[in-house]
Amino acid sequence: MASYDFVVVGSGIAGLSYVVKVAEHFQSLKVPVKIALITKTIAEESNTKYAQGGIAAVWDQTDSYEKHIQDTMVAGDFLSDQKVVEIVVKEAPERLKELISYGTQFDRKEDGSFDLAKEGGHSDNRILHYKDSTGNEIERSLLEKVKSFSNVDFFTHYFAIDLITQHHLGEKVTKDTPGKKCFGIYVLNKKTQKIETFLAKTTLLATGGIGQIYQSTTNPKIATGDGIAMAYRAKAFVQGMEFIQFHPTSLYQPGKKPSFLISEAVRGHGGILKNADGSTFMEKYDERLSLAPRDIVARAIDSEMKKNGTDCVYLDIRHISKEEILGHFPMIYNYCLKELGLDISQEMIPVVPAQHYLCGGIIVNEFAQTNIQNLYAAGECSHTGLHGANRLASNSLLEAIVYAHRAFLKSVEEFGTQELPLGIPDWNDEGTRHPEELVLVTEMAKELESIMSNYVGIVRTDRRLKRAYDRLELIYLEHEELYRQSKITVPLCELRNMINVAYLVIKHAIAQKENKGLHFNLDNIHQN
Repeated sequence: MASYDFVVVGSGIAGLSYVVKVAEHFQSLKVPVKIALITKTIAEESNTKYAQGGIAAVWDQTDSYEKHIQDTMVAGDFLSDQKVVEIVVKEAPERLKELISYGTQFDRKEDGSFDLAKEGGHSDNRILHYKDSTGNEIERSLLEKVKSFSNVDFFTHYFAIDLITQHHLGEKVTKDTPGKKCFGIYVLNKKTQKIETFLAKTTLLATGGIGQIYQSTTNPKIATGDGIAMAYRAKAFVQGMEFIQFHPTSLYQPGKKPSFLISEAVRGHGGILKNADGSTFMEKYDERLSLAPRDIVARAIDSEMKKNGTDCVYLDIRHISKEEILGHFPMIYNYCLKELGLDISQEMIPVVPAQHYLCGGIIVNEFAQTNIQNLYAAGECSHTGLHGANRLASNSLLEAIVYAHRAFLKSVEEFGTQELPLGIPDWNDEGTRHPEELVLVTEMAKELESIMSNYVGIVRTDRRLKRAYDRLELIYLEHEELYRQSKITVPLCELRNMINVAYLVIKHAIAQKENKGLHFNLDNIHQN
């Protein structure tokens, strides 16, 4: 049993920037604290690493906070919390300056100013980026910074299983129980296969998204909704799970998972969406054409594919010079050439929508606090109110650093007020055995992905949602029986979490009776 002042789960931009701030703060005060950073695979593997486009901030005198706020509200179908949007947009430049001070490189023009890009839904050039691998660059600089602190213990290949609350002390805990508290987390050491107890005065969940519940996603294999599922089981409040963002342009490679992302920045740089015959189609759907917000573009592509009976549409950048393409999108150019033998300066890029981002998650206040004391959440696993019904491009990395900072401010303020109770038990798996047939877990996961992709995708109906709910219930009952009998394994726990978050997505989609942003139900049109 290990005891820490701060335990952080997840090593993307939210988790890392929080750890940097906490470690730096106490080091400067010469106050000894213990910080644990837990990640389920290698340190670098996170949704952040795969973010291509960039990070949005008002940086230029031609731009304004008002414009960024309005763009965010419009993209979110006016379901975004205006106060939260104002906080994030106005604090953005300061957080970006901190990232730069940590060593993050962003592309600059010849005169030394930042090369600001424009993406779908933005009224101005405000995206700071590093080529087409911005997330990877941010991840690199933050990891280097974290590793410079002696008060941070880094646990790679550790899988978080469940949050520790009063429930583990024998008390009945429901969603209505007042004064719920988090005391840390049970974690599976993947190398020893032993379950360890990490007690914590403060716990931050920064576990990313849920992409693996879909057959086609740009998210890495680790994105199985672990943080949201753990928090939900601990009776945290969750909201907005029906708002699943499908990125309009992932590279069409049937059977490839995760899908390779063709960044929004390619359209921002002049890429045009077309059908196979070279005809454009976005003018039928939105006056902003290929630069309309993602929900509109994804539905337009879905509609064109269904109407024409095709498996994909195309993104055309043949009118852009090869030199420019290589300067701005070297990773995309090289990937297409290597994987498909496709020279994107000469041929159109085949693209399809793929699950990309979750706009819902664990409800937090403006300081990233959940309804469970001492438990914080930041990044994609949280629901701050910023994104509303649809996330504006390049606002996600931004939200993560702003809320990591706010979590830091509040948790440092509360440091020293928390007490850990005596008698927290170690994990008890008496009477369980190693599962004999892991194929059961694999097949259940495949079935779940199929249900979500076919019935809870870009376009939904009441019948599809009901079918998804009924089918998922059968998988849930089968899994629960297996889980009770079995010793903990990562696939078993990941499936448990995927079932939990899929249930929440379906439940929230059924409850949403309006077509807003990313939630589009054909039956809502007929009823309204």
